[in-house]
Amino acid sequence: MEPSTSKDERLSRFELKTVLETSRMLIESRKSDFVLNNLLLILMGKLLSGKAAILLVDPNSKKYTVEKERGLKKFKEGDTLELNLTKLQNKSSHFYCRDFPDELRFLSDNLENCVFFNLRTSNRHLGFLFLGPKANQQPYAKHELEFAESLCIISSVAITNSQLFDELKNTNRKLDSRIHELNTLFDLSKEFNLLVDREKISRIFKFALLGQLFVRKFFLIYKNGITATLLSSNGINSVPKQEEMNNLFDSIQTDVTIVDDTLQNSHPFLQKNDITTLIGIAVQSKKTAVIGVGRRVNNEPFTETDFNFLKSLSNLAVVSIQKTYFLEERIDKERMEEELSIAKSIQQGLMPDPIPKVENIDLAAKTISSREIGGDYFDVAGTPDGNTIFAIGDVTGKGVPAALLMANLQSMLHVLLPVDISLSEATERINNLIHKNTPSDKFITFFWAKYLKKKKILSYVNAGHNPPLLLRSGQQDFEELSNGGLLLGAMETMTPYQQTDIKLEKNDLLVSYTDGVNEALDESGKEEYGTQRLMECIKKNREKSSSEILEAIMDDVRTFSGFKLQDDLTLLIIKASG
Repeated sequence: MEPSTSKDERLSRFELKTVLETSRMLIESRKSDFVLNNLLLILMGKLLSGKAAILLVDPNSKKYTVEKERGLKKFKEGDTLELNLTKLQNKSSHFYCRDFPDELRFLSDNLENCVFFNLRTSNRHLGFLFLGPKANQQPYAKHELEFAESLCIISSVAITNSQLFDELKNTNRKLDSRIHELNTLFDLSKEFNLLVDREKISRIFKFALLGQLFVRKFFLIYKNGITATLLSSNGINSVPKQEEMNNLFDSIQTDVTIVDDTLQNSHPFLQKNDITTLIGIAVQSKKTAVIGVGRRVNNEPFTETDFNFLKSLSNLAVVSIQKTYFLEERIDKERMEEELSIAKSIQQGLMPDPIPKVENIDLAAKTISSREIGGDYFDVAGTPDGNTIFAIGDVTGKGVPAALLMANLQSMLHVLLPVDISLSEATERINNLIHKNTPSDKFITFFWAKYLKKKKILSYVNAGHNPPLLLRSGQQDFEELSNGGLLLGAMETMTPYQQTDIKLEKNDLLVSYTDGVNEALDESGKEEYGTQRLMECIKKNREKSSSEILEAIMDDVRTFSGFKLQDDLTLLIIKASG
């Protein structure tokens, strides 16, 4: 015969079995909603309570949310409550609501026989369980409260586990999304790197925005130099004017900017096109582009991850676009270098090479351009009467314009060689032609002379050029050949150019030069080489041949300037040998 058992013992065994079965069911569950729902239903069914609610706290905002409720009229599931329940959070066991009427009045007007349970783990408060009075309005028995307390402890652990599982799922979901975005960016990066066509880059950028972020309205403003350009867009109704684009580019920082009323008032086209977000893109710390995007098609707000993806995508596109500009500039530069190389060879062809031999004259001449091509000029040419013309000139400026004007001077000189006129009259004709056919800011300093070999006379005209230095044999002082007139092209000839004759004796030395010699600067950029240094170098090397004197002067100027020439440098040296 089995021993008899009391009613309380049978209840205790039943409750223990219920706790164990519920414990296994709740712990195995990974859904917090399932845990909360079963906790509420089991307790209400077991303890015959018609009202109950579960409040869970947000650890960040400290606000409570009604996760589950039954029979309460003051609030419904999903409501958020701002409650000051701090002193109740640390209670380790249940307590009757009537003991804290001020804090718990929000639950019911009648708190008699209502019980509050703290849902917590060993180190974290999760929320509260509220149980209204029993259907018979009797107080809860001790074993009933212990039963509820046990389920609350088990449920708290299950809730924590389910929350951790939800966080893990969300983290994995975000990680998968991030991996997908990184793979997308990696594929786009490879695609961009293969492209040199800005239109194709812009098209891929547009499709990436449409497919990845569901953006239908956007624009990309790129600034190359000082001008902002609308390089790509989609869904834009009104294209901003040049001034509007420049103003927008200058006002946006290199970060994500949400378009507010101030921006809309300053840039009306943003509001017209429903642009909600702007992103400034910098390449090597220099702002290069501004991206504007509208709302997403699904109306979901942009998350921080979305903005990071958008910035990364925009950076890839802008860097690739910038690469196309650099490539174009490089091609243009190479084309220009090729053209300059051709121009240099043409210009060199205009210079006498080799230098003609002149009876009773030791002659040397050389020009060095500070650029590929320059504006310095020298010439040595025979005349129909058997004599020789020497010329040296310097065109204002450098590069291609100076070289073109120099070529015109050379052609005019050779056209006039066969004409039986004096140097003075020929210089006048050249001046008038240059003045008539060139801009007012372009002119030429020019010195030329005709050597009459039988008489050993040098007849010259100086048109505003550096006076050539004549060092007579056995003398220490220089003569400067400065007679002539105005430089070429400055104004129409009003006064005839003066022509002067000098006799050249054996070992007389004449050094003609451009201002690239005497105006060469030292390494500090403060001191010029000057005429005095030139004279000292000439006297030091006067016993040498013309070519040796020329190289000595060139070397001295190079050394003085630290081998950095700021201007074209030309020398023409005549030494009487008989």
